[in-house]
Amino acid sequence: MSFQVDTAFVKNYSSTLYHLVQQKGSRLRTAVRQEILNGEENYFDQIGSTDALEKLARHGDSPAISIPHTRRRVFQRDFEWGDLIDKNDKIRLLIDPASSYLQSAMWSLGRRIDDVLIDAALGTAYTGKNGTISVPLPLTQKIPVNASGLTLQKLFDAKERLDAADVDPDEPRYIAVTAKQITNLLNTTEVKSSDYNTVRALVQGQIDSYMGFKFITTQRLAKDINGDRQIIAWAQNGLLLAIGQDIQGQVASRPDKSFSTYVYACLSCGATRMEEQKIIEIACKE
Repeated sequence: MSFQVDTAFVKNYSSTLYHLVQQKGSRLRTAVRQEILNGEENYFDQIGSTDALEKLARHGDSPAISIPHTRRRVFQRDFEWGDLIDKNDKIRLLIDPASSYLQSAMWSLGRRIDDVLIDAALGTAYTGKNGTISVPLPLTQKIPVNASGLTLQKLFDAKERLDAADVDPDEPRYIAVTAKQITNLLNTTEVKSSDYNTVRALVQGQIDSYMGFKFITTQRLAKDINGDRQIIAWAQNGLLLAIGQDIQGQVASRPDKSFSTYVYACLSCGATRMEEQKIIEIACKE
């Protein structure tokens, strides 16, 4: 055998690019009210409840009930993603990674939607004629940590507060948690035998709902200044996502970059908490 045969050896690489572990896009988007965002900011009007008056006299004056009007303001936020693929790199890779890059961009912007919604759920909302009055989430909508993770009692409390606010029972309810809170539920001493099988099925992914809430798992939930995880329970119309420009992507050649391929994606959106009574913050120790 020729001792020069090694000159014919080549390096062989996989013809497929594999994405590493990550949240693939938005998980909260379909769980909120969605609207179109026109311009830099939009206002979404609301009307409050009224009480009918008892008629006490014949031929009396007609009632004139003033219906309370409020509105919420949504700011547009812009996000973008971009990366270059050198034409010589494509030769070395033996594949064109543009489609994989674009998929990664789409997923990244989808996660940004979740970040915007989480910020809106627990942050400051803006109301008033010009949207200048700030409205924080009140303490009545916050369940304290009580030195524990997610427990059945905290779920009971969240459900009770939504019910007590007369939130429509037909309106879908959700709860966003991390993997840790699911484990908390399985390990809690409060779980009775009748609940244990349900919670275990939830952990195993066999069901996604419990106690009237559809569970959504995401690791993007923030922690408060005490290091406690802030999980969120809400009724669907309590959170509003306004889309100015939905996620868009394109791949083009860049003459200013030696004709490298440029992968680009962008998104314009905003969100607001529409009703404080429909949002519950639950602090959980981790």
